[in-house]
Amino acid sequence: MDIFERIRQNPGPLGQFADYGEGYFVFPKLEGRIGPRMKFQGKEVIFWSANDYLGLCNHPEVIETDAKAAAEYGMFYPMGARAMSGETEYHQQLEKELAEFTGKEAAYLLNFGYQGMVSIIDALVSKNDVIVYDVDSHACIVDGVRLHMGKRFTYRHNDVESLEKNLQRAEKVAAETGGGILVITEGVFGMRGQQGKLKEIAALKDHYNFRLLVDDAHGFGTLGKTGAGAGEEQGVQDKIDVYFSTFAKSMAGFGAFVSGDKEIIRYLKYNMRSQIFAKSLTMPMVIGGLKRLELLRSRPEIKDKLWHNVRKLQNGLKERGFNLGDTNTCVTPVFIEGTPVEATLLAKDLRENYGVFTSVVVYPVIPKGMILLRLIPTASHGDAEIDETLAAFEAIYDKLKNGYYKEKEREMNLEFKPL
Repeated sequence: MDIFERIRQNPGPLGQFADYGEGYFVFPKLEGRIGPRMKFQGKEVIFWSANDYLGLCNHPEVIETDAKAAAEYGMFYPMGARAMSGETEYHQQLEKELAEFTGKEAAYLLNFGYQGMVSIIDALVSKNDVIVYDVDSHACIVDGVRLHMGKRFTYRHNDVESLEKNLQRAEKVAAETGGGILVITEGVFGMRGQQGKLKEIAALKDHYNFRLLVDDAHGFGTLGKTGAGAGEEQGVQDKIDVYFSTFAKSMAGFGAFVSGDKEIIRYLKYNMRSQIFAKSLTMPMVIGGLKRLELLRSRPEIKDKLWHNVRKLQNGLKERGFNLGDTNTCVTPVFIEGTPVEATLLAKDLRENYGVFTSVVVYPVIPKGMILLRLIPTASHGDAEIDETLAAFEAIYDKLKNGYYKEKEREMNLEFKPL
């Protein structure tokens, strides 16, 4: 079959929604300054989909620092890849401070989180090594593992017994190939809001020889006494061999970093293809990153405000009978039984009639028959936004239970089939 003909016949599990949802449910356009209230299709909505946990996106000191750096250096400096012509003292300073903050010997800046994680995995393992990773890992981990030419095993989500069984399988393979074992998990799973079982995984190091790579995109800045992440929260930061996080969550920017032992970070620095062959992280983001990290370290009241909002929102939803799964982080997933069409009708009702904008997630991201409305509380939200949102959720939940959205679905005669 012609490649393009196949694509026309099968647009993919998410592509099938394009005609129905593009511009509204998929690729929606939000307007105005990022914050707890924004404009969507000309109407003000309470915005629960900004990955800006600490509210630094519009912090006056951050805006001033970014603007000054852009005015002095422009948006393109430095002009090349780090290895060729893109090294500066500011890059080195931010790496030094990130290493200290995460309790590691060294750190290395990455241009983007997604490609960074893909490239870390690719650089760390050889064809003789074995990867063991959580089946619910983020797409960047899955894509990194796909590059691996050796054996890889998945273990059931956050299931330490399943991990141990797969470590035993991995040990047998590694004994034959002469390779090592890399275990990969997340500090916080971004859809369900659970912390990865880092403490239990680290304890397995007493019985199995493996190295641990943790993607802590949602944990960095939000968890732990100082905000150093899920490893600090669980008391096992020193057991994480390679620690990774992005700037796209708590740091309100782009870019990422990886930290660990000095020798290992130096190896990654010289072997990560996505960094060697890509332009250096731009100066406004590097200097801006230093300011964001300074605020994270010196203003604990920002994280305190975030957690006030998290508890108020999550407790309010639970009191109204909503299923939040077993989240123990800022990520607030609301699980509701329903079809993809019901999900879109419910989300549209929330946005247009109650002024509440949340992300709506359906299969294949979550199991069939479930709707996930994911809310991301930030330090910028206030009690008013939370109270209005709780009232809106109570209203749409009554409609769902009374069959309002099911009846609307029948009227539309619209069906999406799993591809």
